[in-house]
Formats: sequence, C-alpha cells, structure tokens
Amino acid sequence: MGRKFFVGGNWKCNGTNDEVKKIVSMLNAAEVPSQDVVEVVVSPPYVFLPVVKSSLRPDFHVAAQNCWVKKGGAYTGEVSAEMLVNLDIPWVILGHSERRALLNESNEFVGDKVAYALAQGLKVIACIGETLEQRESGSTVAVVAAQTKAIAEKVSDWTNVVLAYEPVWAIGTGKVASPAQAQEVHLELRKWLETNVSSEVAASTRIIYGGSVNGGNCKELGGQPDVDGFLVGGASLKPEFIDIIKAAEVKKSA
Repeated sequence: MGRKFFVGGNWKCNGTNDEVKKIVSMLNAAEVPSQDVVEVVVSPPYVFLPVVKSSLRPDFHVAAQNCWVKKGGAYTGEVSAEMLVNLDIPWVILGHSERRALLNESNEFVGDKVAYALAQGLKVIACIGETLEQRESGSTVAVVAAQTKAIAEKVSDWTNVVLAYEPVWAIGTGKVASPAQAQEVHLELRKWLETNVSSEVAASTRIIYGGSVNGGNCKELGGQPDVDGFLVGGASLKPEFIDIIKAAEVKKSA
C-alpha cells in the first residue's frame, strides 16, 4: 500500500467573507483526481472554519491553523483541540515556522501540542524546517531531526500525523528547494524515522514539502520518491492550487 498523496492549503491570515466564498466556489467546481489518489485539506483562519466546512465539497477536508497545548480554560485568545473536535474539524496544522519564529514556539512545545491534539482525536500536519543560516552552516539535517525528535518523544501512534518539511528560507520568498534538495531532506527524515521510531512508521508516514510550491514546479517536486505531497501557502488562494492537486497524478504514472 503506497502513501496517498496529500495536498494541504494553508490560507494563513488571509481572506474576507466574500473572498473565502469565492475560493470555496473555485474548489467545488474543480475537476481533480479522486480521493483514492489524493487527500486534500484546506486551512482557513479560525473565523472562517464553520462557513468553509459547511460549504466545501465532501471529498475535501478542513484544518485549523493551530490549537492550544492543553484543555481549554483561562487562555484568552486560544482555541482548544476539544473545540475543533466539537466543530467536526478533522485536521490541525501545528509547529508552523511562522509560529516558531514569531511566537517563539519551541520544539518541545510543538511536541506537546501534537501529542495533545492527537489524544483528542485530531489529525495533525506537523511542520518542521530549517532557516537559511542553518542550511548554509550545513546543519539542516540536525535541525529537522531535533524538531522531529521532539514530536517522536511524545507520540507513539503516527497513523494520524503528516510531517511537513518547510525550509523557512523558501516560504513566501519565491525561492524553492530544488527537487533534489527536497528529496534529500525527505529521505533523511525517513531514515531518521526508521532508526528512531520504526521501519513501519518510516514507510507509511507521509512527508510533504512546503515552500513556494506553485503550478509550475509541483510536478517535478511531486515526482520525487520521498515527497508525498505539499503544504501550499499563497498559491492555495489561487486557481493554480487545482494544478497542484492534479500533480498527485505523477505518482500514479511513476
């Protein structure tokens, strides 16, 4: 059983009611490969989750962009995993580099968040990735291994985890890791999982790439043997997101 291609659309902090309705209409009208070929998840801001969930086609799913590290309570401004479950939101993105950098979320904090969300029944897109300085100093593998280790120490069942490798230097910059660079890191991550978790988890866990993915580069990136899909930022708000979903077809012909 191969790993099903996964395409996530992270809308980040973007959108108005009207814009969100237009994006959903575009997605609903799109002709894309079937659910047995590709799993599609879109992640609007919290305030738009209910409207997107209620109006989005049933073969696409919805993710929150974050959730709190424990049960709700006196945590002003936070949204708990339990609230997402209550709204039937199946997925959550955790550990995105923007939150790690801007809100100082540590590896350990992200690991705790992933474990708590999974325990509540959510599926998790767990993000890892190095900065430009770390890449240039040759510490890419050490950095992503440490980020993955912090998750692995808290998680025993990887069934509902998708690992998203997003080199920070490629997010929103227009710079893209070359297919060879992406494949190299994805392969190292898979080796790390095999050595430190299990060969079963290494073989079955989807490792997706994020960082300026667009309609022009998605097929070559998606054709790499250890790239199991994408987490798409800006392009997920545009019609080219459909082209990126269709890149899942490269695995069928591989």
